[in-house]
Amino acid sequence: MPKLFRPVTPGQRKLVLPSLTELSYGDKPAPKSLLIAKKRTSGRNHNGHITCRHHGGGHKRMLRLIDFKRDKENIPATVASVEYDPNRSALIALLYYRDGEKRYILAPQGIKKGDEVSSSDEPPFKLGCCMKLKFMPLGSVIHNIELKPGKGGQLVRSAGLSAQLLARSEGYATVRMPSGEVRLIHEQCRATFGAVSNAEHNLRVIGKAGRSRWLGIRPTVRGVAMNPVDHPHGGGEGRSKGNHPQTPWAQFTKGYRTRSKKKTRKWIVKERR
Repeated sequence: MPKLFRPVTPGQRKLVLPSLTELSYGDKPAPKSLLIAKKRTSGRNHNGHITCRHHGGGHKRMLRLIDFKRDKENIPATVASVEYDPNRSALIALLYYRDGEKRYILAPQGIKKGDEVSSSDEPPFKLGCCMKLKFMPLGSVIHNIELKPGKGGQLVRSAGLSAQLLARSEGYATVRMPSGEVRLIHEQCRATFGAVSNAEHNLRVIGKAGRSRWLGIRPTVRGVAMNPVDHPHGGGEGRSKGNHPQTPWAQFTKGYRTRSKKKTRKWIVKERR
């Protein structure tokens, strides 16, 4: 259940936050070897021009180095802690390997401090264990899926998401993605068992403008509130409805397909729509 607040202040009246019951409290701070400073660009390019609107400010952050490759094979690891990561919606888990190395991974839903995980091509098929699609049981719920063998997980990494392994044939695995799309992925690609943690993330309600600013999100002005020179929805006498939903550069934003024509549909078995 998400956390609800009594309206002691105006900002708490509609505030809803994830309860984060999976976090293990009272642990040591993150290992310094797994932290690097995060440089902020505030949505500017090297000329100083805004290329991504509504970015800027926010609390200082350190980047946690996440092991998306899971290439440390046949060495068991113990979950030392489940931690919050300000750079992503999912929680992360700190692993202590038998040989003394420490690494962060995306925390699967239900993983706890003290659990043991590994990366190999043999059982157990446990939560948090990583394996090539070739050796996984059909029907497995998976996340952090590679697109190219050895490149590291690129698919299904956000909070609460999971995919399902449906079939295998001719060197490719058929996977149903969270969007409903069914696609082929090379069976030598790795994936991790389980769904991604923090499934309540999508239920949160920010509650006040200040919390958005803490997150580095600057104010967003509606196009219909602008002048015609600033936005296609701008201008008009009195209030107008804006007609066609589009960006300031007149690209349609509802129902208009933006996928590049140059991309192949060779690996898509069934569209998400």
